[in-house]
Amino acid sequence: MVKAKKTTVKFVIDCTAPVEDKVLDVASFEKYLQDRIKVEGSTGNLASAGVTISRDKTKLTVSAPSDISFPKRQLKYLSKRYLKKQQLRDYLRVVAASKNSYELRYFSIAEGGDDEADEE
Repeated sequence: MVKAKKTTVKFVIDCTAPVEDKVLDVASFEKYLQDRIKVEGSTGNLASAGVTISRDKTKLTVSAPSDISFPKRQLKYLSKRYLKKQQLRDYLRVVAASKNSYELRYFSIAEGGDDEADEE
């Protein structure tokens, strides 16, 4: 009998820019995700479902077994809620960097060069 190898799906949330500017605390963001992530319809059962959250200096990695339907979209939703709670939603946005990763970026406000025309 051959045992099937359990595969895991990893999602990464890259918080490099806000952490370097000392705007965001990765530890509190990790705690927020651990408290709020729903697995199979209920919060608080991450360990029993095999979902783990690990933290590097500026990145959070959420690993889930592939047999559990864990939506990437939930991470974006919770990230946006955390930013709103920290009053950072006006400055940061959550962007999908690749298939299994999100990135927190600053809004880029394009400087208009039309100021000179307005003065005339």
